[in-house]
Amino acid sequence: MTTQDDGVKGLDLAALRVWLDAEVPGELPGDLSARLITGGKSNLTYAVSNGEREVIVRRPPLGHVLATAHDMGREHRIMAALADTAVPVPRMIASCPDDTVIGAPFYVMEKMSGTAFQRASDLERLGPERVRAITERLVDTLADLHAVDYEAVGLGDFGRPDGYLERQVRRWKKQLDASRSREIEGIDELAARLEATVPTTGDGTIVHGDYRLDNALVDTEDGDRITAVLDWEMSTLGDPLTDLAVMLAYQNLALQSADASANVTDAPRAEGYLSPDEVVERYASRSGRDVSELGFHLGLAYFKLAVILEGIYFRHTQGQTYGEGFEGIGSMTAPLVQHGLKATSE
Repeated sequence: MTTQDDGVKGLDLAALRVWLDAEVPGELPGDLSARLITGGKSNLTYAVSNGEREVIVRRPPLGHVLATAHDMGREHRIMAALADTAVPVPRMIASCPDDTVIGAPFYVMEKMSGTAFQRASDLERLGPERVRAITERLVDTLADLHAVDYEAVGLGDFGRPDGYLERQVRRWKKQLDASRSREIEGIDELAARLEATVPTTGDGTIVHGDYRLDNALVDTEDGDRITAVLDWEMSTLGDPLTDLAVMLAYQNLALQSADASANVTDAPRAEGYLSPDEVVERYASRSGRDVSELGFHLGLAYFKLAVILEGIYFRHTQGQTYGEGFEGIGSMTAPLVQHGLKATSE
């Protein structure tokens, strides 16, 4: 027997039960129940329980899925590869590339302890000293990720570092074209600037693609350690400064917005959170990388975020999003474009 809320779409528990028994017998025995873990606006994340233990199931969003944007196999593969490195990730249990089981590819992983801090109001309850230590660990973990020998962990064919930035600009321009449903002032100008000013890149590393505090879990009952970095759907091999720029872009948006709560996260507003300059300085010290020219990378980060949000807005207007928090998301794209234009003009 399996049970789930009527509102839990996209996960056929009866089919999942049969698949688990065949692929990993004994891993999660008994009757299953499921709930959607809220907050995700891209891939869908479910907690599946047998009454004694929970695991996590991840699958692509419902409807209008852009090619390569929600690759479950990539998420599963990179976290499995990082299992024995300094980067904290959940244990991978099983992966299913077959979309006939629950209607889409999916994977199952261990449920980790910790909190994904999205809002400053939640983070500030810990006090400024703990907030500072957590954000220091966040930056250090990013540097540790970029220090992983991707060849040694079996990810030599995970991406192509050469020409990465050029391909990123093309990719996100293509993603934008696939999700266009309205005019957005300046977005084509931003894309043109990026195309014309691609810098020479150094050595490639593993790139997370959407690195920020609420894509990590912090265990406040165990020394505020980061127990897992999550949401690897955009991971690849490429320029590590793109990760730093994305983290800074989220932070700048939170700090500069009159209503920071309208952003994806306003956690960087919490007292004790490292300033943008401190983030850059700590990353540079930990990684040993030259971070003197981040304008292009910041412009690309803003462009990428704008395209992602525009894709979510498009799915929302088509009635294909699932979960809460989509109201007003359409108003978030234009400010990102303006930030990108400013970053690329400095």
